Amino acid sequence: SQVARGLDLVYGGGSIGLMGMVSQAVHDGGRHVIGVIPKTLMTPEISGETVGEVRAVADMHQRKAEMARHSDAFIALPGGYGTLEELLEVITWAQLGIHHKPVRAATVLFVYPSFRLKLKNV
Repeated sequence: SQVARGLDLVYGGGSIGLMGMVSQAVHDGGRHVIGVIPKTLMTPEISGETVGEVRAVADMHQRKAEMARHSDAFIALPGGYGTLEELLEVITWAQLGIHHKPVRAATVLFVYPSFRLKLKNV
């Protein structure tokens, strides 16, 4: 439905897992997809075949900064520790006034109710 709304996608690159499916759907819907991926993760064995525009960066820190630079909002979908770390970083940036963009997380991402409650206040 986001494709129908005319939204583009900036994400961590690759075609593996949930984000691979999301990026493919956005791309197939004719929207612009930017995958930002560290050079060390660009092998097909790790990232698969990325669709859309690919921006290679030096490391994970640069990846997050580049994704943030091109994003109008941040939406965290179900993921692991890396997703949690990225979510907490953009929340911290918002608290510090580095950006004033909306930050949202899928409720199935974390099982701790107190953590979800804290996210609602951001």
